[in-house]
Amino acid sequence: MKKAVYPGSFDPITFGHIDLIKRGLEIADRLVVAVLDNPAKEPLFTTGERVAMVKKAVKGLRRVEVDYFDGLLVDYLKRKGSNTVIRGLRAISDFEYEFQMALMNRRLSPKAETVFMMPAEPYTYLSSNIVREIARRGGKVDGLVPHHVVAALKARLGPRRS
Repeated sequence: MKKAVYPGSFDPITFGHIDLIKRGLEIADRLVVAVLDNPAKEPLFTTGERVAMVKKAVKGLRRVEVDYFDGLLVDYLKRKGSNTVIRGLRAISDFEYEFQMALMNRRLSPKAETVFMMPAEPYTYLSSNIVREIARRGGKVDGLVPHHVVAALKARLGPRRS
């Protein structure tokens, strides 16, 4: 059984993430969505809140596990019994950073392999950063994130926010 890990901050999870999760199941028998616990990134939502949002977003998707981790991704891969990392590439600007990380992960763990996936066209511009910025400024994020995430953004940022 081939298990892959899709790591990220998911702050918050977007329809672009969900697209990659569904498509990741086409290449892996089991997919672990691993929420990064990194307070240095100053996330809008706590790790527990992000894990809960991801779990709700993937409810009904068999073969998906939601977990969290801190520390090195390669150490997490070993704990989960996987060598495969799935990462999304939206634009050329993502490539340089992701390429560096993939090579460093392979240096730290020679069996680590990264599979780069491009999101479906409607999600190529979508990122958690953009969603947070739109929500902070009172814009509507409906259609970019699941309904429960819209509600969480409103609760966190105020009633006049989306």
